Amino acid sequence: MNTLETKTVADLVTENIKTAHIFKKYGIDFCCGGGISIQRACEKANINFEDLERDLLNVDQSRDRATNYNSWELDFLTDHIINVHHSYVEENIPLLIQYAAKVAKVHGDRDPELLEIQKLFALVATELSGHLRKEELILFPFIKKLVKAKKDGAALPKANFGTVDNPIKMMEAEHEEAGEILRKIAKLSNNYTPPEGACNTYRAFFAKLDEFEQDLHQHVHLENNILFPKAMHLEEQLQ
Repeated sequence: MNTLETKTVADLVTENIKTAHIFKKYGIDFCCGGGISIQRACEKANINFEDLERDLLNVDQSRDRATNYNSWELDFLTDHIINVHHSYVEENIPLLIQYAAKVAKVHGDRDPELLEIQKLFALVATELSGHLRKEELILFPFIKKLVKAKKDGAALPKANFGTVDNPIKMMEAEHEEAGEILRKIAKLSNNYTPPEGACNTYRAFFAKLDEFEQDLHQHVHLENNILFPKAMHLEEQLQ
């Protein structure tokens, strides 16, 4: 029998806290009810073991490959940011909100900082959701128009926001606001260090928060340091 089938859910989460997010995705209790085998957990949740196994085996695959983002065309880079980083934010905000609510409810009396972390994450989640929409509906489509105009030898496209640095300045300010909120969360959580003896949900919550902040750092780097300066330079070339 596949050894993964015979391991308990709790054992696997203890070995690798990242697997907690996979179990959460499939609706499998990895905390109080984690003492059953993965095979039995699949049967109880009425899910296909092979699907769960695939995600568990891929949990440590890194998306951070050595990539020369600076060499990419800007339209390709915007698609990458949407498909990788925007998708990550959208997929993980609901999960983190669930974790925050559960951990705050169970442990908030003993660790009141969890209540503040819950509020702060709800705030950053709302801000980021609006931020992504503005990029996807306004800024990124215009950057693609700039790229196309250069390729076609066409004139500078018109925009109702003036020059491209206007929405860029707004996006950069919002990046700083989101980063400041996550810095507060990191401080409150002792840099995402759960207390000794913390349950698996508590540990999974802090591990996912840490991952979320790291992804945001990469996300903001690609925009602030590569995409935005190049977009402004491209607009100047077309004038």
